Amino acid sequence: MFLEGKPYKGDHRIDVKRKGIYFMNDLDGILVISIEQAVAAPYVSSRLADAGARVIKIERPEGDMARHYDDFVNGESAYFVWLNRGKESICLDLKQDEDRQLLSNMLDRADVFIQNLAPGSAERLGLGSDELRASNPRLITVSISGYGDEGPYQFQKAYDLLVQAESGLVEVTGNEAGRARVGVSVCDISSGMTAFQGVLQALIGREKTGKGRHVSVSMYHAMADWMNVPYVQYAYGNHLPERLGLNHPTVAPYGAYRCGDDKEVLIAIQNQREWKQLCEEVLEDPKLTDKEGFAENLDRVSNRKSLEGIIEGVFCELSRDQVIKRLEKARIAYGRISTLDDLKNHPQNRYITVHTASGKADLFSPGLTHDGQVLAAEKIPALDENGEALRSEFSI
Repeated sequence: MFLEGKPYKGDHRIDVKRKGIYFMNDLDGILVISIEQAVAAPYVSSRLADAGARVIKIERPEGDMARHYDDFVNGESAYFVWLNRGKESICLDLKQDEDRQLLSNMLDRADVFIQNLAPGSAERLGLGSDELRASNPRLITVSISGYGDEGPYQFQKAYDLLVQAESGLVEVTGNEAGRARVGVSVCDISSGMTAFQGVLQALIGREKTGKGRHVSVSMYHAMADWMNVPYVQYAYGNHLPERLGLNHPTVAPYGAYRCGDDKEVLIAIQNQREWKQLCEEVLEDPKLTDKEGFAENLDRVSNRKSLEGIIEGVFCELSRDQVIKRLEKARIAYGRISTLDDLKNHPQNRYITVHTASGKADLFSPGLTHDGQVLAAEKIPALDENGEALRSEFSI
């Protein structure tokens, strides 16, 4: 079953109402086999399931490690509940001939095969891309690894925080006290997003050529792509960005400022027109617009501390709501700093409901809609829930 998202007029949140029909089931008929665990590969297959693909999740007898990360969602792991809706689960022991044959039968019929096994494991199991596509030329194979299929690090194991460090992300994250981890699994997620893009492109390509292809994604390269701005600033301008907490490293004012009620508001000035509006309509100091040391963005970045004092000198006389009223009137972009409780109750939230064996949970919906509709599968599989049926279906 898929879910339709529409505004719910009973309160200010964007709710999601369930519908007992398929809507825009774009990938209906696409069979995805995924030997997956943790975050990156499950992210790809969950998005394919949302789009209507049939996804068979291959788990070890002990299950995906993400099943056991925590028990915060009605006894289930938050990570697992987030990334495994709409899938079928079967446990296979690939050391056993019978289970390897069953997997081979599945792959002969599959459209997409995803794996994020340890480096080299797929090839040792006879699941290398060339070998699989020799028997099923239309198969799209997807590997997600730490560092890719070549280079001196190709066999090195990788986890999210390790790649945050290797890719330089932690070097530009944190504040004057030191480096910091990004608070979510951003390298896993970025590689999952990149792989999803690759699968969709390969499916479109297959419609033209009739042939599958191998899509290789590495956590390191996916994050390195996201690091291009600090990289080129350093490589070509010898610029070392500072770790500035909630301040933008190369734009000012763009950061958090304290108000008179001890709450903070973030503001973002992107051009000279907005700077002029901020000075005249929010700070009520038109002369600041062209004042020496503040007239141009690079000047303001160099004099960030002085600028911060000027802005907070005004804001400290006002409550955050009063500051926001001025910002809105001046058409200046702003944001509040949300606690997790604020996030839980945010008026812009849009939800989907997922179901597990132990209950149901409301999750934030995917970040896109199709013609105003949210597409999301809803059933979270228990371990080996579909094992018996799948063994029967694919044993021939």
